[in-house]
Amino acid sequence: MAPSAAATGTRASWWGPTLRDIGEGLLAVLSSALGLGVALLVLDGAGAQSWWDILAAAVLIAIGDRLVRPLLRLLAVALGIVGALVAGLAAQILIAWVALNLVPGLTVRSWGQVLLLLVVASGVMAGARWLVGGNDSGYVLGDVLRTARSRARRRDAPGRDAPGLLIVQLDGVSREVLSHAIDAGLVPTMTRWLRLGTHRLVGWWAQVPATTPASQAGLLHGSSLQVPAFRWWDKDLDRMVVTNRPGDAALVERRLSDGHGLLVHGGAAVSTMFTGDAPTALVVISRAHGRRGFGPGSAFVRFFSSPYVLTRTLGLTLGEMVKEVYQGRQQRARGVAPRVSRRGVYVLLRAISNVLMRDLNTALVAEQLLGGTPTVFVDLVDYDEIAHHAGPVRPEALRALEGIDRVLALLAEVAEHAPRDYRIVVLSDHGQSLGETFEQVEGSPLTDVVRELMAGTARGVDATTEQSDAGEAWSPLNALLSGTGGARLADRTGPARPAGDAHALPEVAVIASGNLGMLWFPRLPGRATLDEITARWPQLVPGLLARATVGVVVVQTSDHGPVALGAKGSRLLADDVPSGPAVQGDDPLAPYGPRARPDLLRVAGLAHTGDVILISAVDDRGSVHAFEGLVGSHGGLGGAQNDAFLLYPASWAIDETLPGEDIGDQALIGAEAVYAQLVHWQRDLGLRP
Repeated sequence: MAPSAAATGTRASWWGPTLRDIGEGLLAVLSSALGLGVALLVLDGAGAQSWWDILAAAVLIAIGDRLVRPLLRLLAVALGIVGALVAGLAAQILIAWVALNLVPGLTVRSWGQVLLLLVVASGVMAGARWLVGGNDSGYVLGDVLRTARSRARRRDAPGRDAPGLLIVQLDGVSREVLSHAIDAGLVPTMTRWLRLGTHRLVGWWAQVPATTPASQAGLLHGSSLQVPAFRWWDKDLDRMVVTNRPGDAALVERRLSDGHGLLVHGGAAVSTMFTGDAPTALVVISRAHGRRGFGPGSAFVRFFSSPYVLTRTLGLTLGEMVKEVYQGRQQRARGVAPRVSRRGVYVLLRAISNVLMRDLNTALVAEQLLGGTPTVFVDLVDYDEIAHHAGPVRPEALRALEGIDRVLALLAEVAEHAPRDYRIVVLSDHGQSLGETFEQVEGSPLTDVVRELMAGTARGVDATTEQSDAGEAWSPLNALLSGTGGARLADRTGPARPAGDAHALPEVAVIASGNLGMLWFPRLPGRATLDEITARWPQLVPGLLARATVGVVVVQTSDHGPVALGAKGSRLLADDVPSGPAVQGDDPLAPYGPRARPDLLRVAGLAHTGDVILISAVDDRGSVHAFEGLVGSHGGLGGAQNDAFLLYPASWAIDETLPGEDIGDQALIGAEAVYAQLVHWQRDLGLRP
């Protein structure tokens, strides 16, 4: 948990600024002057006659920011997040232009040069912060922290008696990877919490489908029964449902919400897929479909309008793109295997998630903490996106955890000055597993293999497939497309969804969620059985099982319920099977561990699950084969993808009545159990009845 506020010393009882505030204010102006001075020196055609002129411009920029921010808040209310971004950037350029032209000794040529000057100045200021050992993300919260300390002085000390809860989700980080990062010294903040004994680390089992939408549905709403995969064919709607598209996310949330979500009692959701019934939802996919977009634009003004913050973030975003191109080339030059292509839109998506979204989320969460929001939940996707394309334990993926850990340190510092005494919980939604893709091993994507196996008995087979570039990586981009008209554009981003014409339904729909694959036969009503599938396409199931990359095929039978088929045997999944052996031949689930049967039984019973469910093969090292173009994947079984973690205050206890692992070391089984535990802790804190 965040250290006690008492550790910062006795608060002043008056409202005025302290010497620390004055010192930090002067330091901010001097830092701004340094950045401006270097920028004016290196940019062709720009210049200054003296440092006093530069200092005067820095002061004017600081004053202009304070004066224009109330107006920007009004504009943001009407224009939304996109309007806040555009207005904030325009305001920064305008303020800098006015300041630089009001001071007689300064010279700038054009508006474009002013923008470039801001970018260069931001970089210089970041370098200065690094040289003095400051947090490289601290620039985002500089004035936020000064405001927080000022507010804290105006509060009476008892105001901190009210508790609060901050929940930070580290997307895709397995307990194994976190432990590796701790040993490598990459996450000093979390390591310090564990070393000092303020927090305890346990694992929890992410059930199949081990995907972000399924886990977040469970974590935030207490039910993931409406989410069989990241994307799926909905036979009720006659179309594909993709959870990172605003309209579809809203549909899924309506289906699963019972009005008692994790955040229903005054909470805030930041950068998640679903709201958890939070009254405040910022950058939440399921809220992007309506007119309000991703929350009130005024919430984004501080980030978008602060001098140098947005321009520095944009500059670092471009730098992240350059870094990705270099690291991808290094993988190819060194012959790293397995690996996948890291070109195209992913270069932009990595930069958005690792820089722009991280900084924005940090600022949004800080605002909620300072506003006294009882429970705040935020999802940080940095690691997950890089691990998908580079590999779960590759250097660039682990380096992303360094940045996330710095964000935790900043948020803990903000919590020091918040009106509530916040406890901090850090968790993940799933892990990731490494391995060559299905296509790399088989030479063809899953869709083509299915089409080939069905072609002998069916003509004109149409396969609808959603490629990996329409997967989780699109979520940050969809977030940035929200605002006025942005939700409609975000819904159109990525491959187009099927038309939904009942007379033009595909004969088969194929999807991939990591090493979990699913097939639907849209022209067959209800759940197709093995007999029905075999009668129409006798080569399909045997042909899939003959592939070395396919470990298990799950189908429904008329007499025995769902059955798991392997190349050399089968296993009935239901508990109440008729007399006779549940396993015939070799048990196909043996390589996947004791959780495989209950997990596959559960996913086979979900409302919109596939007619055919595939799990890739897994080897002794936990390597799997994604059915999409990702070298690090999650969704099914095998490897570390199901081993999520929970880092919580050591003074709290895990409820022993919740589902736990009696055959392993997972403290909780399933996101629903983690939700129940979080609700239990909320009640202990008095945050919900």
